[in-house]
Amino acid sequence: MAQSSRRQVRLSRSLGVALTPKAARYFEKRPYGPGQHGRARRRQDSDYAVRLKEKQRLRAQYGLREAQMRRAFEEALRMEGITGSNLVQHLEQRLDALVLRSGFARTIAQARQFVVHRHILVDGKIVDRPSFRVKPGQTIQVKPKSQTTTPFEIAAQGIHRDVLPAVPGYLEVDLERLRATLVRLPEREEIPVVCEDQLVVEYYSR
Repeated sequence: MAQSSRRQVRLSRSLGVALTPKAARYFEKRPYGPGQHGRARRRQDSDYAVRLKEKQRLRAQYGLREAQMRRAFEEALRMEGITGSNLVQHLEQRLDALVLRSGFARTIAQARQFVVHRHILVDGKIVDRPSFRVKPGQTIQVKPKSQTTTPFEIAAQGIHRDVLPAVPGYLEVDLERLRATLVRLPEREEIPVVCEDQLVVEYYSR
C-alpha cells in the first residue's frame, strides 16, 4: 500500500470514518484506532477533544485545510437557519465535492485534481477552483477532450459507483455523458457525510 494510502487508512481509523474506498476495506478489517494501543479501551475524551475530533472528521471528508474550514464556518454563521446544517450544505456545493458525488472521481483528492487540471466545465466554461460553489441549475461536465482519457472512460462505465454512496436527490447525473446538474440545494439529511454538526459549531464557537 502506498504511503499516501496508508496515511488515509490511519486517518480513517483514527477519525472513525472511511475517507477512501481502500480505507473502507481496511476499516472493515481493523476498525480500531491505529498504533499499538489502538485496541485498548481509551479514557473518556474531554469535551474539547470530542469537538475537535468531529471538526477534523468533517474537514477530512472534504479534504480541506483548516483555513478553508474556518472560512466556511464563518460564512455559515452569517446565514439564516441552523449553522451546522448551513456549513455542511455550503461544503457540499463545492465543485470538487459534486464531481465526487456524481461518480466522475473515486475520491475527493482525485476530484480536486480533476478540477485543478482543468478537466471540468461548469455551464460550458472551465472552472479550475475546487472551492467554486455550484448553484442550483448549474451543470457540471467533463471537458469533451478529457472524456476520451482512461480515468474518465472508467468513470463513464460506472465503475466508481460500486464504492460511492448512491447519487443524492439534489443531483441529476448522466454518467455516460459525464454530465451532472445540481437541481436544488442539498438537504442536510441527504448529504452523505458522517458528522455531528452541532459539535463542529461548538468547536468553532468556543
